[in-house]
Amino acid sequence: MVPAVRQIVHVDLDAFYASVEVLLDPSLRGKPVIVGGSPEGRGVVSSASYQARACGVRSAMPVAQALRLCPQAIRVSPSHGVYGKHSRAVMEVLEGYTPVVEQLSIDEAFLDLTGCEALWGPAPEVARQIQERVRDECGLPCSLGVATNKLVAKIACGQGKPQGLVIVPPGQEAAFLAPLAIETLWGVGEAMGRRLRELGVTTIGQLAERSEAELVRLFGEGGGRLHGAAQGLDDSPVHTERERRSISQEHTFGANVADRQTLQRRLLSMADHLAAGLRREGLVAQTVRLKLRYDDFETVTRQVTLDQPTDQADVLYGQALGLLDAHWNRQRLVRLIGLGASGLLREGGYQLELFDHSDQRNARLSHTLDEIRARFGRHAITRASLLRDQFTGPEPSDE
Repeated sequence: MVPAVRQIVHVDLDAFYASVEVLLDPSLRGKPVIVGGSPEGRGVVSSASYQARACGVRSAMPVAQALRLCPQAIRVSPSHGVYGKHSRAVMEVLEGYTPVVEQLSIDEAFLDLTGCEALWGPAPEVARQIQERVRDECGLPCSLGVATNKLVAKIACGQGKPQGLVIVPPGQEAAFLAPLAIETLWGVGEAMGRRLRELGVTTIGQLAERSEAELVRLFGEGGGRLHGAAQGLDDSPVHTERERRSISQEHTFGANVADRQTLQRRLLSMADHLAAGLRREGLVAQTVRLKLRYDDFETVTRQVTLDQPTDQADVLYGQALGLLDAHWNRQRLVRLIGLGASGLLREGGYQLELFDHSDQRNARLSHTLDEIRARFGRHAITRASLLRDQFTGPEPSDE
């Protein structure tokens, strides 16, 4: 029996945060909108409407710089807590067509529609329905790509933005990719793109003409994957459960910091929030990561692997403090500090009986505090050492 041709759809909400802000305030429609923090501080752009992007505004750009590029733009502070609700509404639309949905982030997902033709019709028609329903029922614009695999579907979606629908018929994957810039391909970052261009490879088609042996010689094992990708080949499945790879927080200081105590208190607060996030999702972390960005924007990242996975704030904090003491250049001012936990595992292997009485007591205390904060708010209980530095920190974020 001949296996069915895969039908994969990639859905990406256009300028998601900005589009939600327009939905909340229709007077913003058609105008350059920047979602981000205050330009007087260290605010960065979280999202920008396509009218603002036309002026050169991009995500992660300092808001002050964005407003210089687009002085007529309207800046809106992020509506935290609202975006998740709109994302869930969109995902419910997608899950109405197939249970095989892989949510990549708050604003994009893959669907595997293979075998669903009898129910909903051909994949391109389903994609059109999805685009219309997300617009009409959720009030949000989106772009879609349809292809026989995830790689080509995602690239097709990107080529159609905004509000596009690009369909790559079976057998046309390599031809579709051929004229695109080499950096469009997954896995080709700035360094690899520069090296390929030095070799005269500027398009995916030119890369496809190179032999696999040559690419392996140049790029090692990754060269083999690069060769297959350039042919439009990808057999990776659509995962219905996205495994979180890491959880992290970052904080940009209003003024550059030179004293250890300020950095120490910030790390302690971040460790509390990260640990609570891990426990909430039933995860434990094997690795702790510290990020420092100096006043000249040089960024240093260091990490340490734990002997025993943890969801305890004191362990995260202790390891972070050790990394800070070992790697912070005290002659330099710190602009941003970040704390991350990775190597995440389900806590099934995290058994209290494996630890001594002190560890067991700390774990039970942490869960009790989680319950209190869930009922009365996350600031219901605060460490005494943080009382003079109270703030509302960002929620843990995926990477």
